Amino acid sequence: MTFSERLAADAGLCEARLLAALEGRADQPVTQAMRYALRGGKRLRGFLVLEGARMLGVPEARAISAAAAIEALHAYSLVHDDLPCMDDDDLRRGQPTVHRKWDEATAVLAGDALQTLAFELLTDPALGSAEVRIGLVSGLARASGIDGMVLGQALDIAAETAGRPLTLAEITALQAGKTGALIGFAAEAGAMIAGADRAPLRRFAAALGLAFQIADDILDVTGDEARTGKRVGKDAGAGKATFVSLLGLEGARARAAALVAEAEAALDGYGNRAANLIAAARFVIARDT
Repeated sequence: MTFSERLAADAGLCEARLLAALEGRADQPVTQAMRYALRGGKRLRGFLVLEGARMLGVPEARAISAAAAIEALHAYSLVHDDLPCMDDDDLRRGQPTVHRKWDEATAVLAGDALQTLAFELLTDPALGSAEVRIGLVSGLARASGIDGMVLGQALDIAAETAGRPLTLAEITALQAGKTGALIGFAAEAGAMIAGADRAPLRRFAAALGLAFQIADDILDVTGDEARTGKRVGKDAGAGKATFVSLLGLEGARARAAALVAEAEAALDGYGNRAANLIAAARFVIARDT
């Protein structure tokens, strides 16, 4: 199976698990909005969970709830990130954002419910012992909270009124939380389930997460809205410092390529078992969505 086929297959597995988790829930606008928010996307984070688990001998049936959990958490973050009080976006994954299709209150509640659904999924006994499950809950909480994604988002908002552009070091630290922390959890989750050494996957994820954000900054400059499914050019329009504004377009591309090389090197010890994760790292900087 090629990387693109594996990515699509894993996206289908994640979607099926998420829809199963919502089956039988009250048919209310907030539930409809949750399902809507879960549509589409590459589901790269879920793929990282499943592929990391496979590489370490954990079957996908055992890891799928963790993969679905991080996709639910990621969906919540996008719903809230799109709100007028945050990035104020009208388009996500090629469709109107949740607050545009419904209203702001429904979007807030749908995001809240997707976040709690993520932690509910991590209680699935199939993931392993109580100790493993608590470790996963704790790991996702740290990655998504004030030590991770929320802090990164807060720093991003603060930068808009800072009166000066961020430095390269400041942007790197911001993105390590906003984007990198969830990618880091996704990459390490398979090792947590397997009870294996997490250090190689942690190094892989640190490089991958930063490369992912640099690629996003590049797409904001070079991307096509019809392909990306979201607004482009908004960072430059807002006068925000980005990896592209600080490094230049070619410099940003070179930095992303160097980070992918770092990610690949982190997995040297796994041989051919790491092929799909290495392909994912290369995909991150080659994508146009």
